[in-house]
Amino acid sequence: MSNMREQLLAKTAGIRKTSAIQQDEVKHNDRTQTAPGLAGALAVAQLRVQELEASGVASQLAVADIVPNPWQPRRVFNEFKLTELAESIREVGLMQPIVVRRTESGYQIVAGERRWRAHKMLGLDTIKAVVVGCSDADMAVLAMVENISRDNLSDYEIGLSIRQVEKEFPSRARLAEALGLSRSGIYQFLSFENLPDFIRMDLELQPSLIGGNAAEAIVATIRKYGEAGIEAAKDIWPLVSSGKLDQSKASAAIKALATRQAVSPNAASERSIDKFFAGKEQAGSITKDINGFTVKIKAGVLTDALETQLRQLISETFQHHPK
Repeated sequence: MSNMREQLLAKTAGIRKTSAIQQDEVKHNDRTQTAPGLAGALAVAQLRVQELEASGVASQLAVADIVPNPWQPRRVFNEFKLTELAESIREVGLMQPIVVRRTESGYQIVAGERRWRAHKMLGLDTIKAVVVGCSDADMAVLAMVENISRDNLSDYEIGLSIRQVEKEFPSRARLAEALGLSRSGIYQFLSFENLPDFIRMDLELQPSLIGGNAAEAIVATIRKYGEAGIEAAKDIWPLVSSGKLDQSKASAAIKALATRQAVSPNAASERSIDKFFAGKEQAGSITKDINGFTVKIKAGVLTDALETQLRQLISETFQHHPK
């Protein structure tokens, strides 16, 4: 059988790319939209695993001698689903052995990491496994397509996976075709690596904080404003990571803050007054100077309900920013 890359390219050759799908055919969200090619890629991966299982040697291996696939993109595993799987294994046993390959120090998982983790959760010493011969290329691609096709894998994790395996393809265009993604979709996933370190550190712990659209927009804004963009992102990012600011608005917020800093770098020592309106009538003003930040609202405009909302907003804001 040809190598995994050739199988993927052949399987998805006749399937539309994302760029060929009309806007009204997809549901809009902050995740990168993927074409039906992913289903084909997953089908090829499953066939490859079946082929490996058929040619491998059934064994009972020590759980402690096994490690995950080094190309595994998933950073977070659903504990609830793992617990359900563990309970099923406790009741009826492991129905399908995991697939591993031999290494100098033990074994690496080719397929079945959730089953292996469930065994560890149960405290079991051994697990049914099929030992196979598998190349690095197959290991990388199998890990990617198996996980990239699952709804709960974050865009950040997909981006890491694509970066790990892209060397197995002659170009990013061919990689995009094999995965059923548009080229712009590939670049959107890869935009995560251009985010500042303080954002990527949070994504390592919570990969689903932002999707590919938001990441690409943040990167573009920071690149445009340079150091001012990075400083603005440092102020805005905590609002995004805490859920105070929707990820889709992060780029605009960074742009607005970076623009103000660029126009008036010594704004802290200057005095500015901005008016705000209720309809056509002035409702109040905002004054910022070296002494502080003052909001004035005209009598008759501030209702009891509005006052309650403002007090709550101020309280929540400074609970999040205690300094």
